[in-house]
Amino acid sequence: MIIATRLLGRTARLRWVHLVLGGAALMPYFLLGAVIVGAVTGGADVYTTLHLQLAAFACALPIAAVSALFPVARPLSVAAARALCGVDPAALADGPAGSRAARARTAGWFTLHIGLGGVISGMTLALPPFALTLIVLPFFAALRDSRLGLPAFDGWAVLLAPPLGLAGLLALNCCAAGAGALLARWAPRLLGPTPADRLAAAEQRAAELAVRNRLARELHDSVGHALSAVTLQASAARRVFDSDPAFVREALAAIEETTWRTVGELDSVLGLLRQGDDEAAGGAGPGLTGLDGLLSRTGVKVSYTAAGDLAAVPELVSREAYRIVQEGLSNALRHGGAAPVALRIAVDGEEVEIVMENPMPGTAQVVRPGGGRGLRGIAERAALLGGRAQAGPEDGRWRLAVRFPVVGRPGGAR
Repeated sequence: MIIATRLLGRTARLRWVHLVLGGAALMPYFLLGAVIVGAVTGGADVYTTLHLQLAAFACALPIAAVSALFPVARPLSVAAARALCGVDPAALADGPAGSRAARARTAGWFTLHIGLGGVISGMTLALPPFALTLIVLPFFAALRDSRLGLPAFDGWAVLLAPPLGLAGLLALNCCAAGAGALLARWAPRLLGPTPADRLAAAEQRAAELAVRNRLARELHDSVGHALSAVTLQASAARRVFDSDPAFVREALAAIEETTWRTVGELDSVLGLLRQGDDEAAGGAGPGLTGLDGLLSRTGVKVSYTAAGDLAAVPELVSREAYRIVQEGLSNALRHGGAAPVALRIAVDGEEVEIVMENPMPGTAQVVRPGGGRGLRGIAERAALLGGRAQAGPEDGRWRLAVRFPVVGRPGGAR
């Protein structure tokens, strides 16, 4: 049963198809080889002479190997091998062959494929009709008397024809299964990723992970800030609901505006996640010039001073700085309640400095106990920009100070 599966199972049949496709791919090269052999032999008929056919076949293989040196040959070979050879898809490389070694290995695979495919295709065309004729030979006297080039079967010898025909079909099946297994064994070695391919794939995965981590920080900062602001405003409105209706209306309007703005930012970030476009992701989000809108809806009194030209800060760095300010305000809202915040941003041409201070809260003032990823996220953003962040109590106040280069670190603010 195992032998039958290996010879006639689905994988064996697909590999046979793969070999026949290799034989079809060989034909243009074989025709060119036949022209070369015919020219060398003075116009001899290549297609009726076995040794000239073998010579044309031998000429075709080097020509095929040279044509497979083009980088695009590997994706085509890999696609066929994945679909028909029964090889683990992860064992084969993706993309065109970039290095010389990868192109040489692809040329070796292509030559092996069309060489074996040409032999198996020829056998597939020739053997089945011959074998079937032998199988039915004892039952048709006309076949024994015809001139089909069959061996002479006289008397009892005619009974040997059917077993010989069956043996021929079995031999063809074994040859096809063996050639298919050989190709499947060599596919990972010749079409597998080179060290350069593995390095490129690792760099691609690292880049994708970095983008996803950045987008996760975008979500954390944007949504976390909005929830903190909404919580504080709703809490304040609840306390004065009966005594100050005007303040309640103002708080509800601020909550509505904050939630709509956050929904827009959330939709933008989720769109980038679906799109998976690094370049688009790098240019998304507000910057330092959009801080006025953030501070007006933060839910706490903020004393803001700016020094230097904030518009001169590059877009990517400005966006990261905006998120740092947003996360700092979220932390102040979570742990400082309604305590006022002092924010100062200075751009001196080479560095951006962000300093945020608020009074140390008492236990009763904490809106949401415990910490989170806020300070860690700020530190990560600062490190990606090539800077540093410090946070902690100082003279009875909580102080957050972040400094980073105006141009950021190359590749950092992705």
